[in-house]
Amino acid sequence: MSIARITTAVFNSQQAADLVAKGVAENAGSLFPSAEQLIGIQSDGHTLISVGIYASQQDMDKADVAKDKVMSNPDIVSIETVIGNVEINHTN
Repeated sequence: MSIARITTAVFNSQQAADLVAKGVAENAGSLFPSAEQLIGIQSDGHTLISVGIYASQQDMDKADVAKDKVMSNPDIVSIETVIGNVEINHTN
């Protein structure tokens, strides 16, 4: 059973969110090599939502250093993270 971490970060501006979204998109594979799947969503311009799916808790823990580095951005106004088991992962 895979495990997912969903993080919502609200930035103080769209420009700040754009910079982080671009940087993560360009480096996702090297930042989060233990992820099975990464999804990035930009909502309301200044809100980023990331979904990381990992094979195990241990694989998710390996991503903590990179996640913490990205989330230490001083332009972040608020962060909320939820973690849970993946029940459905459907693709066509």
